[in-house]
This record gives sequence, C-alpha cells and structure tokens, in this order.
Amino acid sequence: MAKKAAKENLKFDFRTIKSFEDACKKEGIDPLLLPDVSMIPDEFRSPIINAYKLMIIFKAINNGWVPDWNSWGQYKYYPWFIVAPGGVGFSHSDYDLTHPGTYVGSRLCTDSSEKALYIGTQFEEEYKQYFLYL
Repeated sequence: MAKKAAKENLKFDFRTIKSFEDACKKEGIDPLLLPDVSMIPDEFRSPIINAYKLMIIFKAINNGWVPDWNSWGQYKYYPWFIVAPGGVGFSHSDYDLTHPGTYVGSRLCTDSSEKALYIGTQFEEEYKQYFLYL
C-alpha cells in the first residue's frame, strides 16, 4: 500500500498547486466556503482563515502523504521564517527538518525540503496573514 502511494506521489507535480483555489480544486473543496469566524474578534479572523487555507494547501501538495508522528525515522519538513524586527515581514526564509516535537501545526509539514521551500515561497502571503495578523 505504501509503495503504491509513493509511486502515485511521484507522478504528481506539486508545483501545479499555485494558489489556494488550485489546492481546493485538487481536493474537491469549494474555495468560497471558508470557516465561519463571525463570532471571533476581528483581529483573529484572518489567522484562523489562513490556517485553514494552509492546511488545504499542504494536503493538496502532500498528495496523500500523512506524517507518522510515532516515527522518528520519518523526516518532516516545514517552512521556517525569520521575521524582521522592523516590521517589513519575512526577510529571510530557511527550511529545516524536524522531529516529532515541532513548533508548527502537525498538518503543516511535508515529506521533502523541496516541497517546504515551495510552500514557504509560493504561499508567503497566507503565512503572513497566519503569523502576523495582517
């Protein structure tokens, strides 16, 4: 079963996901149906909506790959940002692997540094809205 998923994963070019709408299309989700955050203070609405968007983006790009948090041998990669103190946003991007203890949501990781780099650069705006309350 794992070999079949790995083989199918090789056929899928994750770079075809260039927008949240592309990710929704791949996953069969209506991109206009966002979480209802009307009961949440305004300042927290954008981060919650963008966390949802990032989860869908990761799911589409991961193409069936699911992290096994019980496996120390399975590397998990995620974008790593350093925010400039002057408020100019993300001034540098770095990517690393992590062990099961992570500083990011468990859904926001992938199986390769190449995918993490792509997501971190292609979806920088979603990350800004998620981390910085813009």
